[in-house]
Parts: sequence; C-alpha cells; structure tokens
Amino acid sequence: MKTVALFGGSFDPPHIGHIEIVRKLQQLPFIDKVVIMPTYLNPFKERFYAPASLRLHWLKMIFKDDAKVEVSDFEVLKEEKTPTYETVKYLLQKYDKVYVVIGADNVVSLHQWYKYDQLKEIAEFIVFERDGIHIPEEFIKIKLDIPLSSTSLRKNIDKRSLPKEIQNEIYEFYKTRRIMQTRIENITTILDKHKAENIEVFDLTGKDYIVDQAIIASSLGQKHTLALLDHLKKELKPAEKFNYVDESGDWVVIDLGDILIHIMTPEYRIKYDLESFLSEIDKHKQEEN
Repeated sequence: MKTVALFGGSFDPPHIGHIEIVRKLQQLPFIDKVVIMPTYLNPFKERFYAPASLRLHWLKMIFKDDAKVEVSDFEVLKEEKTPTYETVKYLLQKYDKVYVVIGADNVVSLHQWYKYDQLKEIAEFIVFERDGIHIPEEFIKIKLDIPLSSTSLRKNIDKRSLPKEIQNEIYEFYKTRRIMQTRIENITTILDKHKAENIEVFDLTGKDYIVDQAIIASSLGQKHTLALLDHLKKELKPAEKFNYVDESGDWVVIDLGDILIHIMTPEYRIKYDLESFLSEIDKHKQEEN
C-alpha cells in the first residue's frame, strides 16, 4: 500500500519552513512519499508574485536529490485554480491513500473548500501548527520549530530563511519585485490623487512584451490628460527616468524603461481597447508554454 502526503501551496516563495514540514512528514511512519504540489493560483487568492513555472523550478531544484519527494506539475500545467478535491482524485490514480497537509489557519475554513464533504471521504488531513491556533483532536498534528510564512517573507525578504540550494536566485527575484511594487504603488497613488479613473496595472513579467509592467488610466478629458502627465513628471522625478513621452490630449504614453504608462480619454480607451491587447499577449504566452 503506497501512502503519500499531499503538500500543496503557493510556495511564493519557498522557504526553510517548507523544508522542515517535508522533513517532519517524512518522519511519519505511515507516509511513503511527500508530493509537493505548487498551485498555479491558490483557490482563495487572486494573484501570485512569482510565476507558477518559476516556483515549480525552484521546488524541483530544492528537492532534486530526495527520492522520497515528488514535485508535481499537475496543477501548474492546468493553468487555472484547481481545488484540492480534484488533485486528490488525480493522486489516487497512482497511490492508495492520500493525506492532505494544511496549516492550522485553514482548519476553520475547511467547510468552504470545494466538495469538502466528498474530500474528507477520500483523504485524511495532517495539520501543522501555526500561531498557537487550536487544532481539533480528529486531525493528525505536526509541531514546527520554524514558524515562517511566505507572506511575511515577501514583505521582508531574508536570505537566511531561504533554501541554500537557490538562495541567491530567490532573494534577487523578490528584492526586484518589491522595488517594482513600490514604484507601481507610487505611480498609481499619484494618478489616483489627481483624479485619474479606472486605473489598471498589467503584470507582463516573463511575457513577450517590451516592458514588465503596463499601467492604464482614464482622464476626465484632454486637459486632464496633460495635467496628469505634468503631475507625474513633477512627483516622480528624479527617482524615475522618463525615457520617452508621446503626448496628446487624447493619449499620453510614458516610457520608464520597464514600465509603460498610458493615460487616455475614455473615448480613446474604448476605441483602442488596450486591455484586450495585453490580455492576448498573456494568453499567447501561456499557449506557447
């Protein structure tokens, strides 16, 4: 009888706490293998920081020499939110029994999971302790010595908390992302403060496009379009370098090197529909992968 522990999550980023969980699972006498399952997108989240393919790569590098760990690409290849129920059904085609590994903070919301009543009939749960949260007696419990969270680590990336196998690669990625996020927040704050409407940010990192980020905002009219450009110039310089500006009352394009800002009148925004164009870039890239 082949028994596996399904350890799923965003792993955004993977850290030494995740490694400890795997080691604790391997110490359980009834677990033959740990299946690590990075999500394409967590069913309860709307975005990720590192692309799914990169998170998958990192995990494979971390556990490449561990024969008792399988890093699965099942959910990543689906390129959509995948409920745990569907993943467990997939694993039961290869294994006899599946234990689902969750954090204590997820226990209270388990009843909201997709097909939870059916899920608990085909799998059992292993819960790792977190933040002193009470874990009901019916669950198998794991005590952790490294209480880390990916959310807090993204806010304050620390090399010491990252797996040594790819420590520098992960650190540089999130350090760069954090700087980019700060820049995006500065730009959108200025636009919002000066009455721009329908501000949208498109993350094009890793896509086949000339920049990593694109921002689209609507003005209230031609004069407002140019006024918003003036505000950005005054409030972003000298921190941002304006490589090129194409300006008219209907449509201003600002090239910051790795960020493009489009300020458009509502009429031009409808006419040129940049949102659909940028979405198509993302779609084509996923099809290529």
